[in-house]
Amino acid sequence: MKLIIAAIKPFKLEEVREALTAVGVRGMMVTEIKGFGTQSGHTEIYRGAEYAVNFVPKVKLEIAVNDGMAEQVVETIAKAARTDKIGDGKVFVLDLDSALRVRTGETNEDAL
Repeated sequence: MKLIIAAIKPFKLEEVREALTAVGVRGMMVTEIKGFGTQSGHTEIYRGAEYAVNFVPKVKLEIAVNDGMAEQVVETIAKAARTDKIGDGKVFVLDLDSALRVRTGETNEDAL
């Protein structure tokens, strides 16, 4: 099993969710986050004053999938989240040791 963690632009969330649903992803966790990468934030003007925005709003997706789906899920996220502009995000893939569905007691891939 794999845990896929993706940080994407917030306005791309619904498009990514629809694309993932179409390839068979049955669930995900979504968290609003702030961060910075290559862009290291930016400056904005508000009411005539310039100020630095050091952390950019993002959305973090956490998706647990079986090993066979991981590559397709990563490709789907990358395609749906891409704007070809700086700050499109990152995707990380981690090994997932175990999973448990609390309601039924199912474990590992059965719990996904």
